[in-house]
Amino acid sequence: MTRPIRARFDADAVRHNYALARHLAGGAKIWSVVKANAYGHGLLRVAEALSDMADGFALIELDGAIALREAGFRQPVLLLEGFYQDDELPAFAEYGLTPVLHSAAQVEALRATVLPSRLPVYLKLNTGMNRLGFDEADFQDALAALGASPCVAGISLMTHFADADGERGIEEQWARFCRLRGDSGLPACVANSAALLRFPQTAGDWVRPGVMLYGSSPYPDQESAEALGLLPAMTLESELIATRELQAGDRVGYGGIFTAEGSMRIGIVACGYGDGYPRHAPSGTPVLVAGRRSRTVGRVSMDKVCVDITDQPEAGIGTPVTLWGEGLSADEVAAAAGTISYELFCALSARVPIIDAD
Repeated sequence: MTRPIRARFDADAVRHNYALARHLAGGAKIWSVVKANAYGHGLLRVAEALSDMADGFALIELDGAIALREAGFRQPVLLLEGFYQDDELPAFAEYGLTPVLHSAAQVEALRATVLPSRLPVYLKLNTGMNRLGFDEADFQDALAALGASPCVAGISLMTHFADADGERGIEEQWARFCRLRGDSGLPACVANSAALLRFPQTAGDWVRPGVMLYGSSPYPDQESAEALGLLPAMTLESELIATRELQAGDRVGYGGIFTAEGSMRIGIVACGYGDGYPRHAPSGTPVLVAGRRSRTVGRVSMDKVCVDITDQPEAGIGTPVTLWGEGLSADEVAAAAGTISYELFCALSARVPIIDAD
């Protein structure tokens, strides 16, 4: 018997969300961010959904970029952390990939390598995120070095906002980026999902939406995905595989952290942290049982989670359960578990089959 858990993928939702990004981007082109196996949705599955829409794809993993090329995708492909080892550069040339350069070591390695074809490159500026990128003091030297390199076909500039989804916004970083870019006329790529939705003036020449393509809000504590017009691309579904009657004082699950206050009925769902459901989700995390809102009870175990079905006497073995997705935003589930939807999607286990929506 096949275990009933599955993730249902909605290609139409991805296309809908991309169309919203396209509207917000104005004349800018779009890097569709498909890193981390397209946020757990499946790299080639998402790329195929966007095959006739996407201007380009952006990711972290070189093997994923090669997989896109070998699957026949001819759009530009951007590697957001560039190359990690110098000996990866020939593959960038062979497969026509665009590296993001964020360190002097990368610039020097590119200058010192003889390639059969020239590469377009992105030069990343650190404007306040303080992770990757060139500081202001080193930016001009890096730009000059790339401009003199025979391996470089063209240079674009990018940065990453630290608080596009928060109170500080983007004003300080945006001003710094614009000052460093000056009147160079170099193409710019700045806006991620949050910036594209909140600050469309930062769209530039290219934008790079990520989580919004999959139907989650980049700032769910301020505005829900539904309010933003986004549709969930993934619905994690399972079923009840058992039910149990409890009396006052009965405890549930490992550690007995949930105690029934009175008589109640619970259902056991074939889903646990071994499937990617967050172990730290507390009692009360929302679920849908047969389309009706309910809550989890007790500690999440590797293969099972318990839910309250006291008010659903008709619920029994085989009753469908939605853990997140259609009808229940992953953002809400993530908030209850003290995390973000990105983590839920990316944590989806390989043992959970992904099926196409009807």
